[in-house]
Amino acid sequence: MEAIPREVLICQTDDGREPFSEWLNALDRMTRGRVRNRIDHVEEGSLGEHRSVGRGVVELIIDFGPGYRIYIGQIANEVHLISGGSKKTQNQDIKDAQKFWGKHE
Repeated sequence: MEAIPREVLICQTDDGREPFSEWLNALDRMTRGRVRNRIDHVEEGSLGEHRSVGRGVVELIIDFGPGYRIYIGQIANEVHLISGGSKKTQNQDIKDAQKFWGKHE
């Protein structure tokens, strides 16, 4: 199966905040690099390890440190970065991502 390149976009709240960017910028340099590398693979067409968490939200899994997660929505070949988190905050992160995506899809 051939990988289909995807356009990656960062979601904004109604007041212009970017929850994904805020989360990413709060990470240490090494972790930011791993997250950016994961996003590069998505742009190249590979979602890698992921799972649907419901309501149109997909969780990209990064098996590093505490188990980082990236929450996305997809429309055709567009991947919309909603937010991120870790395994520790996973349940609340999923709820927040689902609520956001339901409003902004």
